[in-house]
Amino acid sequence: MADQHIASRFDRNINVLVLRVMALGGLVEKQARDATRALMAVDVPGAQEVLATEWLVDRLEVEIDRDLSSACGRRQPKASELRLLTAMARATSHLERAGDEAERIARAVQSIARHPTELANLLPADLETAATLAASQLRRALDALVRLDTADALAVIADDRMLDREFARCLATLATRMALRPRSVAPGVDLVMAAKAIERIGHHARNIAECIIYIVQGAEMRHGTVTEPTCRADKLGADATVRHERHQDRTPVHREPT
Repeated sequence: MADQHIASRFDRNINVLVLRVMALGGLVEKQARDATRALMAVDVPGAQEVLATEWLVDRLEVEIDRDLSSACGRRQPKASELRLLTAMARATSHLERAGDEAERIARAVQSIARHPTELANLLPADLETAATLAASQLRRALDALVRLDTADALAVIADDRMLDREFARCLATLATRMALRPRSVAPGVDLVMAAKAIERIGHHARNIAECIIYIVQGAEMRHGTVTEPTCRADKLGADATVRHERHQDRTPVHREPT
């Protein structure tokens, strides 16, 4: 179902919700891109700019929650609309978490910058490759969501394995370099945490891509399996509850003392 804009399928109230989710996606995509650039350049001002947009992510999340409650409470959604609302709740959750990971990267930059003499031989090329791939996954997942393009969504899901391989290489390289230079352990640990955040951004992009499959086909792809839609799911009405997963499996963002 390529090149079908999501706004062409649903009514105005739901489209307002979709537009807010897209705005959140654009903001988080920029956060992730800017954070990874700041990491590779050890650019502290760039990292601070990422952290300065945290409040805007929070505000958009609150507005989306309000729109979801309004859409479910004022009307009886059809099966396709209910799937969309559920998927938008999930996508919002993953976008907010991806934003958290971008903030973790930015905070890691602030910490890494305290050890400039140890960085020259520490940053692995695999880290930049992983960062580029994760940013690409997130961008393509959001583009596929706008167009409800299941083919592109499946491509994003498939690329997640490539990101896992790059992450493993990055960890191996960092472990070797830290073993050879014990004084590099402190910034090395920060780089490991940043690399893990990059990997998680890619995973959240994959989960957003899975939301597209759910909207279009009604099939669940979470947990590594595909679950076909059931008759019971198609009969859900206004009393159905949109699942909010925003507060599950979240690691608190470490706040540096000021």
